[in-house]
Amino acid sequence: MGNKSELVAKLQQDILLWQGFKPASAASAERIGLGAIEDAFPGGVFPKRAIHEFITLFPEDAAASDGFIAGLLSSLMKDGAACAWISTSRRLFPGSLSSFNVEPERIIFMDLATQKDVLWTMEEALRCEGLAAVVAEVDALSLVESRRLQLAVEESGVTGFILRKNANRTASTIATARWQISPLPSVLADGMPGLGFPRWQVNLLKVRNGVPGSWVLEWSDQGFLAVTQPQVQTGWQNDEQRQIG
Repeated sequence: MGNKSELVAKLQQDILLWQGFKPASAASAERIGLGAIEDAFPGGVFPKRAIHEFITLFPEDAAASDGFIAGLLSSLMKDGAACAWISTSRRLFPGSLSSFNVEPERIIFMDLATQKDVLWTMEEALRCEGLAAVVAEVDALSLVESRRLQLAVEESGVTGFILRKNANRTASTIATARWQISPLPSVLADGMPGLGFPRWQVNLLKVRNGVPGSWVLEWSDQGFLAVTQPQVQTGWQNDEQRQIG
């Protein structure tokens, strides 16, 4: 009976490794600074050899997702590796990556004609072991297409990020995690008016073998910071947000 239990445990561990998850013993060395969010993943570690899907409802969500992914890239690329960013209508301004400790010159931007070209190029790029990650902006992603991308990352160990710009066409995929990032008003520490660090509502809608959840994160000079007690807004802040909204 004991041998069967050990066999099942070994099989479960192997499956998690194939899906991009690290065993608990390696978690501390592999954590990328997401704090409590990483505890939602098996072993308490962000899965790198996997496809992460980001759902966007509005242009503001797409911009927030760009910033959040840039924060992730700052950790994934810290050893000097490059990243590919593929799209048909790129929104991202390369210079803005510096705010997230990412050197723009280490991002290989590919602006292509069709979504079919984007998906084909992403699959090929994901097979390049020299890349830290590949980001692709698409309107839709089918189950078959997501399976091909997952097979590619399992071979190379590269992390894949899919930005889906048309949430109304969301279909089932085999992505390891599905995220939804929304922008929140930034707040200065001293309560004075002005533009603070980027702040997001981070929703982990699904995660394979993990626990979905919702968090508020802020990007600062030290990286990602959890916002546990959002600052109470003053009268001028409320008036300002009403004017902006």
